[in-house]
Amino acid sequence: MVNITESLIIPDDELEFSASRSSGPGGQNVNKVSTCVTLRFDVAGSPSLNNWQRTRIMTKLANRITKDGALLVTAQDTRSQSANKELATQRFATLLLGALKQDPPRKKTRPTLAAKQRRITAKKQRAGTKQSRSKPRPDQD
Repeated sequence: MVNITESLIIPDDELEFSASRSSGPGGQNVNKVSTCVTLRFDVAGSPSLNNWQRTRIMTKLANRITKDGALLVTAQDTRSQSANKELATQRFATLLLGALKQDPPRKKTRPTLAAKQRRITAKKQRAGTKQSRSKPRPDQD
């Protein structure tokens, strides 16, 4: 079981692990041992998630979710498959916790009088610069 929040616990039977060969350096170990672990979690079909959690995860982690609604997390940092499995599970929990964290409500603010004056001054300076670059028209005297 993976504890995400107090109210959300993902059972192990909803997580699918698959192993493949890791990329990068590692000598002969890379060529013969499948140490890269990919965790697959079906966000669209998970009974552990309520509708709000499902839509929140789908929007916040859209770049990590496949077309069929599965979240993929990979780990290939170590040369041990079991250590990579733990890393993938930790990354999965961190991702879900971050996606489900609510953003603080935005406080409405207004620009200060000094900020408004600085903006107007900068606009006038920019307009003056552009005006000085333009050629004088023949009908103006």
